Amino acid sequence: MKKSDSNPNTIYIKNMVCNRCIKVVNYELTALGIKIKKISLGEVQLFKAIAPSTFEKLKSRLHSNGFELIEDKKAMLVNQIKGIIISSIYNDTNTSDRGQNYSELIEQKLKIDYHYLSSLFSSLESITIEHYIILQKIERVKELLKYGELTLSEIAIKLDYSSVQHLSKQFKKVTGFSASEFKKLTNEFRKPLDKIY
Repeated sequence: MKKSDSNPNTIYIKNMVCNRCIKVVNYELTALGIKIKKISLGEVQLFKAIAPSTFEKLKSRLHSNGFELIEDKKAMLVNQIKGIIISSIYNDTNTSDRGQNYSELIEQKLKIDYHYLSSLFSSLESITIEHYIILQKIERVKELLKYGELTLSEIAIKLDYSSVQHLSKQFKKVTGFSASEFKKLTNEFRKPLDKIY
């Protein structure tokens, strides 16, 4: 069983993109009798290492729920970057990251040079971190537009756009629709967060 070199009691899980994902992973680990110290998007810290037979069962159970254990260190870093971005964009209760530059936020949380992380991300995902952030933000805009609770100006502020015009231009470029055209569509044209790239 290969896990993080820095902490053998930490496992990394691909496709954890929301709080429901955390609940499902928590349930599966608990069902196997695995004691969890801390769980967050894409990462689980355990009190002790998992026995090889239990590890294989966990792998299978997670796979049946659409998750995948990550055993490569570089893939783990990319997964952590995605988790930081998604958490920052979708977590309405945590405003501490708001207004902070994403490169600074990622570098601060991972304590690794951003230029290295950016290069690694691009090489493994065939997309830049910046473009990934844009795609994630546009999916969040789609969600907020469908809810209809916020104006486009409020959405722009919520997602740290410099202006409504910037948001509108980016939305049209990515989706092919203006925000008002998108709101009128019957099909949502939304993508699962783990399929954005």
